Amino acid sequence: MGSIKVIPNELGKFITFEGGEGAGKSTQIKLLSKFLKTEGITTVLTREPGGSSGGEDIRRLLVTGAIDRWDPMAETLLHMAARRSHLVGLIEPALQEGKWVLCDRFADSTEAYQGYGQGLNLGFISELRRNILGKIEPELTFLLDISVDEGLTRATARGNIARYEQMDRSIHEKIRLGFLKIASENKRRIVVIDASQSITAIEAEIKQKTVQRFGLN
Repeated sequence: MGSIKVIPNELGKFITFEGGEGAGKSTQIKLLSKFLKTEGITTVLTREPGGSSGGEDIRRLLVTGAIDRWDPMAETLLHMAARRSHLVGLIEPALQEGKWVLCDRFADSTEAYQGYGQGLNLGFISELRRNILGKIEPELTFLLDISVDEGLTRATARGNIARYEQMDRSIHEKIRLGFLKIASENKRRIVVIDASQSITAIEAEIKQKTVQRFGLN
């Protein structure tokens, strides 16, 4: 095991995983956590929507029910409320304790899904983001990019199809292009990963980029 990288009272790191349905985020976030633990780093794995008691309550409203249960505006406000609860209740305290927070989805997903995918004004979403997050932003984001067809096939194979997975294919195409647009505008923070590769290949690439970014090993 490597030497301890987290010094008491030193802020932790915030890493997010983004991508469309079936991209493999949940698998890769666990693998990165396992690697970081071998480096002596304490990690907190979390997700959005959710991550806190209030966030998980709101998650159930968002991922279940009919596709048209919420319009894009209501959906965005619910996501932002869940995010604020998550930020205050888990993310900020963990970072203050020097832990590394690995989050399955974060604010980029709202921009991609409700903005690019469903047509809500991007300026409105950006303003909400600034007010909800303050100075908290991920230091590194992995965008797992995969074709819509392959991603939805994977998601369907898992069973328990969530509300977002039932959306029209054309919306998922817009979401994918939205994520890539966000990545092109945030090249220092966002690393695009070809999620059609094997799990092992993706794991190795994510590990390499993390080591490079934070000077591990």
